[in-house]
Amino acid sequence: MRIGYLECFSGISGDMLLGALVDAGVPFACLEETAAALNVGARLEMRKVSRGGLAATKVDVITPDQPAHEPARSHSESAHPHGAHSHAEHSHDPHTNPLHTHAPHRSLSAILSIIRSAPLTETVKARSIRAFELLGEAEAAIHSIPIETVHFHEVGAVDTIVDIVCAAAGCEALGVDRWLASPLNVGSGTVLCQHGTLPVPAPATLALLGDAPVYATGPPMERVTPTGAAVLRMLDVCYQPLPVLRIKASGYGAGGRETAGQPNLLRLLVGEEESAESAASESIAVIETVIDDSSPQLLAYVSELLLASGAWDVYRVAVQMKKGRAGVQLTVLCRPDLVPALRDLLFRETTTIGVHWRLENKLSLAREFIKVQTAWGDVSIKIARWPSGKIANASPEYEDCRLIATGHAVPLKQVMQEAMRIFAATGTGKEAS
Repeated sequence: MRIGYLECFSGISGDMLLGALVDAGVPFACLEETAAALNVGARLEMRKVSRGGLAATKVDVITPDQPAHEPARSHSESAHPHGAHSHAEHSHDPHTNPLHTHAPHRSLSAILSIIRSAPLTETVKARSIRAFELLGEAEAAIHSIPIETVHFHEVGAVDTIVDIVCAAAGCEALGVDRWLASPLNVGSGTVLCQHGTLPVPAPATLALLGDAPVYATGPPMERVTPTGAAVLRMLDVCYQPLPVLRIKASGYGAGGRETAGQPNLLRLLVGEEESAESAASESIAVIETVIDDSSPQLLAYVSELLLASGAWDVYRVAVQMKKGRAGVQLTVLCRPDLVPALRDLLFRETTTIGVHWRLENKLSLAREFIKVQTAWGDVSIKIARWPSGKIANASPEYEDCRLIATGHAVPLKQVMQEAMRIFAATGTGKEAS
């Protein structure tokens, strides 16, 4: 599986992603053709820059009323590091916006019409449309207005339309099957927009990020823009540690200015995932806590609640704590999106006052069930297969065997052995040997 991994140690914006894509091998001509296909009078310029002593690619959108970007910082780049549209991207009144007073008014439907009428692939169109619909939903929720009445100003400007559509085209050209990302450095401080001075991340960015893992470090500034957040959602990015990859390409995309102590860069890694015969990989959350003042009955009850609430597995291990106290480490395996609910369940139902959690990679083989007929009744056999279709493992289902053992007064191990004997005697079973 071909993986694209975004290392957002200094945030992400549209122009940073375009630069990283080109730096990683996407032909600049691909992005130029996409910008021209939109027929909005914009073109792209590319240049090599240095950020923190590292060579990177900077891609700028040039509109008819905007001169080409010079190596020196423009006013907007001085205000924010990620380029000409990285601040106040969602202003609703250009006449009162202290940063951009000439941004055009565009409705969501007008922007979608531009995208739909362009000679682009259906994948690029669908991703771009989704990005702007997400931006529209965020604006509507923030201002408590119907999405039909949302009018984009800075985000609806030509440069941002080009940013998003070119990002979709560049990502398609890269041939990535799955997009992953590190936690997001959203920055800190404040951002000036039409609504006044607001804390970073800006309201639209915060709405778009949802439950993405975020943190703030480095000089105060806006590091994740609404456009960057929308692109992450557009790509269905999963946030997890870097998996085992064979790196095939890498690229650095530059923000609009040099920043002291924190290179203003986005790094993109592209590689082939190393897995058992390319079996499906996914993120798994591991939640742990250690308890030394609860009864075994209570912990058994909590384990049942966790499983009923969607945990994949729950297990308990005896541990020795400080001062020689005996305790129990409770470990929960679950989908990453279930962490908040299961964490709260642990706090509510146990005596713990602290839990920790992490994301890991889970590798799963495809599973299926077949039934074999024994002298005492049917038993399900769980089969795990490699992606090639070959059987990797097979085992009888415990509950089926337990019911037969108790109902017929037969030793459980005898039931399990007989089920596997019959399975092995079939054509499918012989494949496993």
